Amino acid sequence: MARKILEVNQMTAGFLVNTDIVKATDRISFDLEKGQTLCIVGESGSGKSVTSLAVMRLIDYAGGMILEGDIKFNGEVLSTKSQEEMRKIRGNRIAMIFQDPMSSLNPVFMVGEQIAESLRLHQNKSDKEAMKAAVDLLRQVGIPSPEVRARQYPHELSGGMCQRVVIAIALACQPELLIADEPTTALDVTVQAQILDLLQQLKKNNDMSIIMITHDMGVAAEMADRIVVMYAGGIMEEGSVHEIFAKPSHPYTVGLLKSIPGFEDSHGEELYTIKGNIPRINELPTGCRFHPRCTHAMDICRKQEPGFFQLGQDHKAACWLYEEHGGDSIVSPAGAAIAHGEVRV
Repeated sequence: MARKILEVNQMTAGFLVNTDIVKATDRISFDLEKGQTLCIVGESGSGKSVTSLAVMRLIDYAGGMILEGDIKFNGEVLSTKSQEEMRKIRGNRIAMIFQDPMSSLNPVFMVGEQIAESLRLHQNKSDKEAMKAAVDLLRQVGIPSPEVRARQYPHELSGGMCQRVVIAIALACQPELLIADEPTTALDVTVQAQILDLLQQLKKNNDMSIIMITHDMGVAAEMADRIVVMYAGGIMEEGSVHEIFAKPSHPYTVGLLKSIPGFEDSHGEELYTIKGNIPRINELPTGCRFHPRCTHAMDICRKQEPGFFQLGQDHKAACWLYEEHGGDSIVSPAGAAIAHGEVRV
């Protein structure tokens, strides 16, 4: 039986705004097994990054807090640990790749020094040992002439190289869990593909588990073993990558898949969009939070929030449609095409 490396149970995280606490995630639960890749997908403002910051307990530094629920890493409860205890875990057993590599790297330090820092801190390596290991890590993530690059500053490297440096920093202490928050944002498509291939190879070589946060369903199809679909701070659907793409069940998931541009039979057609905008986290509608944008909305959707309906052994969705329609999924053409290998993403 696979071992659960991470368990998030009914976790609500929020921020203090003036005198009110605003919930950014609402009672979310998911598990991650050792060696798996879990993709958390959804539009901007869905609560994806807040979830990752809560797992790392970095939300505390951003004016946020975990209001209820718990987070367990290898059986240890992270949500009650002090920041001193978390500093021994962050960058060591759990590491994170942030969205923008240029803002993650310190412009006044050489990149080799920035990699070596965590090795000195967590593994008690000497300066010489840490720099040698930093050069080896740059070589491992595919940077040419790593001895030269280690002595350069971030502004002297391309965006793709800076992203590889950030990955090297995250991998320095061989973490058990890697959280990648939009790791291919602002990179051109060829570099994106290289970074995704690199993460896959490093996961295999280092026996890591990965949480990848993305708004790109194509990236999720490429990387994920399991997918969590988030909207406005809540989980709408969860399942294996095959179930999500072959039998997307929540109307929001269907909308995300239909938004993927097709290669055929789309000449001159307007790209599909989900009408409306994601609500502010302090102005959520009553009932299902997606109902103002949902073409399937019923009266009960406007009045009562749905629980999860089990659609398969490893597939569930928070949608009232499955009480009415006996659990049949809404299969979108985009989802079916990707699931059967007709579309390469």
